[in-house]
Amino acid sequence: MKVAFCGNDNPSAYNISAGFLKNVCFLDALNLVPHVFLLFITFPILFIGWGSQSSKVQIHHNTWLHFPGHNLRWILTFTLLFVHVCEIGEGIVSDAQLKSRHLHLFLPAIMGFVAATTSIVYYHNIETSNFPKLLLALFLYWVMAFVTKTIKLVRYCQDGFSFQQLRFCITGLMVVLYGLLMAVEINVIRVRKYVFFTDPQKVKPPEDLQDLGVRFLQPFVNLLSKATYWWMNTLIISAHRKPIDLKAIGKLPIAMRALTNYVRLKDAYEEQKKKVEDKPNRKPSIWLAMYRAFGRPILLSSTFRYLADLLGFAGPLCISGIVMSFSNETEDDILLTNATSANYTALTSGAIYPVRNSTDPFLTSTNFLKTAYVLAVLLFLALILQRTFLQASYYVTIETGINLRGALLAMIYNKMLRLSTSNLSMGEMTLGQINNLVAIETNQLMWFLFLCPNLWAMPVQIIMGVILLYNLLGQSALVGAAVIVLLAPIQYFIATKLAEAQKSTLDYSTERLKKTNEILKGIKLLKLYAWEHIFCRSVEETRVKELTSLKTFALYTSLSIFMNAAIPIAAVLATFVTYTYIKEEPPTTAQAFASLSLFHILVTPLFLLSTVVRFAVKAIISVQKLNEFLISDEIGDDSWRNGDTALTCESCKKHTGLPSKAINRKQPLRHQLDSYEPPLRIPTRHLDIDDCAIKVTNGYFSWGSGLATLSNIDIRIPTGQMTMIVGQVGCGKSSLLLAVLGEMQALEGKVHWNRNRYSVAYAAQKPWLLNATVEENITFGSPFNKQRYKAVTDACSLQPDIDLLPFGDQTEIGERGINLSGGQRQRICVARALYQNTNIVFLDDPFSALDIHLSDHLMQEGILKFLKDDKRTLVLVTHKLQYLPHADWIIAMKDGTVLREGTLKDIQTKDVELYEHWKTLMNRQDQELEKDMEADQTTLERKTLRRAMYPRESKAQLEDEDEAEEEEEEEDDDNMSTVMRLRTNLPWKTCWQYLTSGGFLLLSLMIFSKLLKHSVIVAIDYWLAQWTSMTNNGKALCSTEEPARKTCYVAVFSILSGAGIVLCLVTSLTVEWMGLTAAKNLHHDLLNKIILGPIRFFDTTPLGLILNRFSADTNIIDQHIPPTLESLSRSTLLCLSAIGIISYATPWFVVALVPLGIAFYFIQKYFRVASKDLQELDDSTQLPLLCHFSETAEGLTTIRAFRHEPRFKQRMLELTDTNNIAYLFLSAANRWLEVRTDYLGAFIVLTAAVASISPNDGPKSGLVGLGLLYALTITNYLNWVVRNLADLEVQMSAVKKVNSFLNMESENYEGTMDISQVPKDWPQEGEIKIENLCVRYENNLKPVLKHVKAYIKPGQKVGICGRTGSGKSSLSLAFFRMVDIFDGKIVIDGIDISKIPLDMLRSRLSIILQDPILFSGSIRFNLDPECKCTDDTLWEALEIAQLKNMVKSLPGGLDAIVTEGGENFSVGQRQLFCLARAFVRKSSILIMDEATASIDMATENILQKVVMTAFADRTVVTIAHRVSQILDADLVLVLSEGDLVECDAAANLLLKEGGLFTTLVKTNK
Repeated sequence: MKVAFCGNDNPSAYNISAGFLKNVCFLDALNLVPHVFLLFITFPILFIGWGSQSSKVQIHHNTWLHFPGHNLRWILTFTLLFVHVCEIGEGIVSDAQLKSRHLHLFLPAIMGFVAATTSIVYYHNIETSNFPKLLLALFLYWVMAFVTKTIKLVRYCQDGFSFQQLRFCITGLMVVLYGLLMAVEINVIRVRKYVFFTDPQKVKPPEDLQDLGVRFLQPFVNLLSKATYWWMNTLIISAHRKPIDLKAIGKLPIAMRALTNYVRLKDAYEEQKKKVEDKPNRKPSIWLAMYRAFGRPILLSSTFRYLADLLGFAGPLCISGIVMSFSNETEDDILLTNATSANYTALTSGAIYPVRNSTDPFLTSTNFLKTAYVLAVLLFLALILQRTFLQASYYVTIETGINLRGALLAMIYNKMLRLSTSNLSMGEMTLGQINNLVAIETNQLMWFLFLCPNLWAMPVQIIMGVILLYNLLGQSALVGAAVIVLLAPIQYFIATKLAEAQKSTLDYSTERLKKTNEILKGIKLLKLYAWEHIFCRSVEETRVKELTSLKTFALYTSLSIFMNAAIPIAAVLATFVTYTYIKEEPPTTAQAFASLSLFHILVTPLFLLSTVVRFAVKAIISVQKLNEFLISDEIGDDSWRNGDTALTCESCKKHTGLPSKAINRKQPLRHQLDSYEPPLRIPTRHLDIDDCAIKVTNGYFSWGSGLATLSNIDIRIPTGQMTMIVGQVGCGKSSLLLAVLGEMQALEGKVHWNRNRYSVAYAAQKPWLLNATVEENITFGSPFNKQRYKAVTDACSLQPDIDLLPFGDQTEIGERGINLSGGQRQRICVARALYQNTNIVFLDDPFSALDIHLSDHLMQEGILKFLKDDKRTLVLVTHKLQYLPHADWIIAMKDGTVLREGTLKDIQTKDVELYEHWKTLMNRQDQELEKDMEADQTTLERKTLRRAMYPRESKAQLEDEDEAEEEEEEEDDDNMSTVMRLRTNLPWKTCWQYLTSGGFLLLSLMIFSKLLKHSVIVAIDYWLAQWTSMTNNGKALCSTEEPARKTCYVAVFSILSGAGIVLCLVTSLTVEWMGLTAAKNLHHDLLNKIILGPIRFFDTTPLGLILNRFSADTNIIDQHIPPTLESLSRSTLLCLSAIGIISYATPWFVVALVPLGIAFYFIQKYFRVASKDLQELDDSTQLPLLCHFSETAEGLTTIRAFRHEPRFKQRMLELTDTNNIAYLFLSAANRWLEVRTDYLGAFIVLTAAVASISPNDGPKSGLVGLGLLYALTITNYLNWVVRNLADLEVQMSAVKKVNSFLNMESENYEGTMDISQVPKDWPQEGEIKIENLCVRYENNLKPVLKHVKAYIKPGQKVGICGRTGSGKSSLSLAFFRMVDIFDGKIVIDGIDISKIPLDMLRSRLSIILQDPILFSGSIRFNLDPECKCTDDTLWEALEIAQLKNMVKSLPGGLDAIVTEGGENFSVGQRQLFCLARAFVRKSSILIMDEATASIDMATENILQKVVMTAFADRTVVTIAHRVSQILDADLVLVLSEGDLVECDAAANLLLKEGGLFTTLVKTNK
């Protein structure tokens, strides 16, 4: 066919005798001019560039959008492009009906499309480079285009065209669009004044873009990049080269920061507060405040959502149209073609009035929309738009949800800092409640906001769907809709049951974790007593309950999945069968597939509705809790509480004071008190107000109950001196400090501060540490001064403790860091108070957890030297009366009132009785002192710390070595690519391990049922295609007779549908069941492996790490992997079956599949890596935020005393922003993926549609409908495949971690001897021979005992001593084979212990450990978990341990409750219980491993006495940390660095002058 601009079948087409403007062809040529003009001007500029004329301000992104009308321009241009596409389509369709090609019908439109695209590219480049003068070219283009189109429109009007003609409508639209774009351009000139004005407007980039740290660009990029997340490409691709870290994601833009949103929400909330001020019974509404602050974005999101939902219905309508176009190719079309050709000729030759008959010269919109190709393109565009709007709606709600969460967290934190102390201490607001508000309630509200637009979008979607169905199928559609609506409440019921099952599962798993935690903490004792299996059984019992609950959970989950899959099948079955019987004929193909598609659309909102309703209910409860919290009592806002800055005192420079009187320990305290002379500094006259730092007059203070805890308080605290507050326990000393600090409610009276109330350095009675390094805990926000820091750490004797920590004072301590003992924590808190540059220091009982040496050192160096030299005012609460002589001023308290106030001399003269009482108390303290001098608690604390640290260090060393090896390997290989390969590879091996741990039978059943289910679902749709298109095709699958044929089709359809529904249930059940079995097996294996692991493993692996496997990882395996696996397999199989069906219907589709497949592969590859990194970032930034909240709540009084609220608020805002930016990037990455997979899906639909329409003997209508229906489902499921893959990859790491523990070697429990060969009562005598014993902890470590030889006679009392690390404890562990005996042997009563089964050996010996360990349960359970003994035996054991009377007084006696760790008993009592436990064993050998180390003198005496009497006939081996304990032992073994250096009776060893034992005895004296 020949090509000509005006066509060559009409010679008069080029005739211009009636005037240029009367010739349509000429007008179309005229329309080309503006487009060509624009392309000529812009292309050189675009390609050559325009130099760097950008703004003088340095910005790092080319995203600075600053021309007015920016978004409007993009929207108008996109609309223009769409109209151009319609124009091209209209031109081509019109042209197809003519004999020769008429280029003028579509060529100008194509050029217009190119020009419009160029215009927006050109505009974007000019805007980002800030060169507005070049916009003139665009202005000229819009003017020219507007003029030429208007001429054309006028000509059409003159010719009498109306709105029925599509071309007339298109031209009219174009005129409007060009006019609007021209107006936008004029507006830019008006505002920016870049031409025609003398002073162009100067502009500056927004602050965010000038900040190089802001990497989240969604608010700043242009509309196209916003819609497609194009700006995310760099981040997602860079994740391949190196993992994404916090630095890569940068800071939040200002508008999204927690502070900005907090201010918005707070203002809105304050407004609500004002409204209800007059109405006492009404609370301010948080809902309204949230709507005020964040309502606009939610409305925007809802608008996007409505648009997306409406566009969603384009799918079924277009399918219906395309399928109908197959059946309607009739003669009607041929008539139309001939007539059109004739009329067209008349028009182009200049006839002014076209022939008015049934076929007008140009297309009407109805005819245009009947063209299959047009419908295919429209379907494609509708899909692209629908998906873009949907993702935009998701993004806006998520961003708003994150903003709301940030604002709520800041509100909760600010309120928390002002909470009255009584609220926290009297239990109105527990720490748990605050933590729940932070961790749960804010997230509930955020999730509610995410799902919010669904609440009002879904009903509209459902109503629209039902109306369209009714239009298609009439009344029978209502039957199907009724099925869906009736089954929806069941969905809701299942959803509520799911929540209940989850709650009960949580309760059981908490109980299981508690038990597991106890096992791990007491693992050493369990192994030594061979009780591990008893405790393991107890955990397994709880696990069985948890699994039962999980089964219920799994059942409801699979029911929920089943309902979602089965409802559309049931609805379609009901609808089509009803239709067939009402109408006496099957539905047409177009009706069938359009309605199928509509049913798929309808199910989603109904399925989601139950979830949304559940979240709405939860959100309402959350808001109630929040409201209660926000209106709870706040701390009194006294006038002096206004200084936020800490006042530095000038006298803080170190200067040498007069040497203080040293504390003399040799002289009893009472003599010191008598010989005390008052310091000359304070005259005994009454203090003036100037000399008072603080003065309380007529004070009555309460803890919020209204009853005065402190009454009639009149005190003064002298400036620059030491005031001591003394009195009995519970007399109100600490309360007095807190009252002065303003923490208590003042019922009456006043606290006067000299000058202003600034920061007070305060060390609370209960030490409070931050999750930070030691140094940060001490400096506490003050600048670091090396000299001062050293002086403080020395004064608090912290240096030796710091030296033990792995990273010195840079080691993290606190909740998440290393556990320190009470004394160490207290000393750090005192050091913090001393270090601060404040005039006033409050120390609340700083000596309570310290031993006598440390107390003296602290008093001497820290208080008398450091503080007094600084002339700081000190208030000290203490029980240690021996320090009274050092006090400048004393306040004695009794029962909440001040008993006496004055100097010691005053009290001595005025209140002799009190003075004498103090002396008798000191007398008692003297006696305790003598015992204390021996028991050096600090040494013990340090020893415990060292023990805790060394295993960690060795572990760290091993890890470092491993890392070094790994690094070397990486360098050998082409390192970059190796790392990348590891990061992009899926963990197939781990997946296989997980699947096989569920059992091969279940695995094969799952795979088989999945495949069968999807085959049946495809068969249902295929049968429907055959049935509905049987009229057009001679070849039928059922008989051709009418009643039989209908019955046959209906019957097969019903059977297939029934099978499909059953299979849906079977598959979802098998997946859940397999997941449960895998979870059960993995946990069982893990527990047994760990319980049987060697003790060395527990020494070198942090407890938290092991617990994590049982908590977080087990939870993932239990609850998260099965649904992910189900979803992944379902979406993958759906996509594969869809591709199969489309390829079967239209084989040409396979060609297009190759590029689409490649694109999909790369998208998922890049996304998975980035998503994994971002998910880890989100998880890792959440914990510090939650910890910060809980630690603030615990240390409120300290923070407020120090006046550090602003610093803590700042920290909270930073942590919230860090977590929010990680979450924002994660959701943006998800949108990035979904937009791309959705667009791929749209291309699949387009190629499927085009391939099925193409004329070469295309498939029949049924198959076309089937292919398109499946193509539409692909768009929904493609992104789920990738998202589930990414989730599964992250979740599989839990399985990997569990498996890494399963490869650990267990202890060798088997012995070479048969059990029957060991006598029942072995060891009867208790004779021990140690022959050439060599011991080490692991094969690769040095020996800790070398060739030790010793002989212990039956019944001997043996002491083992030596310096720290000499191998004492290792020897005790060797008796139980807890360590590796690689040479030599221990023979007990003639049997080599290495030959006896391990359980038997350990059950026949007894040991008392240094740390007394009790388990939660009853006393009976703690003494005899195996339940072998009678009550009499247990009472006898308790009597021997001198606990009988105490236990009898407890409710329940032997069945009295022991709390976790035995916290309801004192340390001494716990140690005596351990003694009773050892006695119950009735073993002839008892080993005491430093058993008296952590108990007081009295308990130690009881222990020693019992050992001498009750164990008189048994062999007792004592490992002593104080040599004085073993001076009367029959035999003493002295170890040094693993060698036995001395072995004899203690008396003989003492005769050796230079012997090690003699040295040890001397140094310990």
